[in-house]
Amino acid sequence: MQTKKIFVLDTNVLLHDAHALHAFGNNRVVIPIFVIEELDTFKRDMSELGRNARAVSRELDLLRQRGSLTEGVPTEQGGVVQVWMLQGSLLSAWGTSNSMDHCILSAAMEVKAAWPPELTTFISKDINLRIRADALGLRSEDFEPDKTEIAELYSGHTFMEVDGAQVDAFWKPGAELRLLEGGLFSPNEYIQLRDKTNPMHTSMGRYDLKRGALLPLSRSLKEGIWGIRPRNLEQNYLLDLLLCDEVQLVTVVGKAGTGKTLLALAAGLQKVTEEGKFQKLLVSRPVFPLGRDIGFLPGDIEEKLTPWMQPIFDNVEFLLNLSSRDKREGRGSQELFDLGILQIEPLTYIRGRSIPQQFILVDEAQNLTPHEAKTIISRVGEGTKIVLTGDPYQIDNPYVDSTNNGLVHVVRRFRQESIAGHMSLSKGERSPLAELAANLL
Repeated sequence: MQTKKIFVLDTNVLLHDAHALHAFGNNRVVIPIFVIEELDTFKRDMSELGRNARAVSRELDLLRQRGSLTEGVPTEQGGVVQVWMLQGSLLSAWGTSNSMDHCILSAAMEVKAAWPPELTTFISKDINLRIRADALGLRSEDFEPDKTEIAELYSGHTFMEVDGAQVDAFWKPGAELRLLEGGLFSPNEYIQLRDKTNPMHTSMGRYDLKRGALLPLSRSLKEGIWGIRPRNLEQNYLLDLLLCDEVQLVTVVGKAGTGKTLLALAAGLQKVTEEGKFQKLLVSRPVFPLGRDIGFLPGDIEEKLTPWMQPIFDNVEFLLNLSSRDKREGRGSQELFDLGILQIEPLTYIRGRSIPQQFILVDEAQNLTPHEAKTIISRVGEGTKIVLTGDPYQIDNPYVDSTNNGLVHVVRRFRQESIAGHMSLSKGERSPLAELAANLL
């Protein structure tokens, strides 16, 4: 009698993660034949869905060479991968639909009937299909190997109560604080030191893993950069992180209006124009429309990207502090493009590139899949810094959600790396109305 668990996979699981076949350890993974047919419709797609579909097909073909997929082929993890051919006995036993979803559920019900019912679980990222499976008495679950709840996401900052003398000492030039509890903190985590007797008496610093100590912020930001000064503690931390040359990867999470994009642009322009640390500021963002799409756009790449990049242009013009007269005379962000300081790049064409000596900003990164995030970060060349910003609660990509998108994935995976840092922003600074709308609507 089979005692291992049996997992029946829906098509969207394999399209989401091409390695899902091997994500269930030493258990039996069953692929309904209808899933193979649906994968076939994606094989010519040039998107990540198409790449995943082709990768799954190649993996199944390799398994086929080692044995019969109909009977099940052993995997290196000690499990079995099997393709299930529907016998038809249950296809018309319930409902009248002939859709692929109906056929896949029928196959899952047959699998359940072939083994002890409590061993079979249907895995799908389709909420409605999971509900239908549950109505049929079939246990169903979401595929979430890397799920991270937003409430549990690493914030990038904390506080610690110390003696008042330690707070005072930390303001002195060259000061640092050796932390006996260093193992409790992540690399480049920001810590506010609070006086035990007076919580308003504070100082702040960044945890340096190599030294095992808390270091003061790298510079004073009272004068601001490019006319921008931090308005709250989190923004102060973020600007310090963005301007820190030791940190090559920065992730920023925050709701609308918290200043993610504006601060990242200001830091990028500061590093490129004032300090000459990088050759140019490269900005990109995933292209997903909000609401009904308006169709194809005319012009070259820059003209096509203009509607998607308009938030970037708005922020740049705000940083340039242009007057109405300047705008009437045609001054604006285009000057930075003409000087080679600022460049926009569609993510579609970033694969295969190597990008050295640049400050890269990827805005709206919550719309990236984990694989797309990997593709982008792996393009970083020598001397390049990359910043990913986004709001996991504002996702337009139908194939990711707030718990498994590329931005959250990167935050989790790079938390313990000394060349990476993260900051979560919670307070909106765009306007009182925008902050109220973000909280109430």
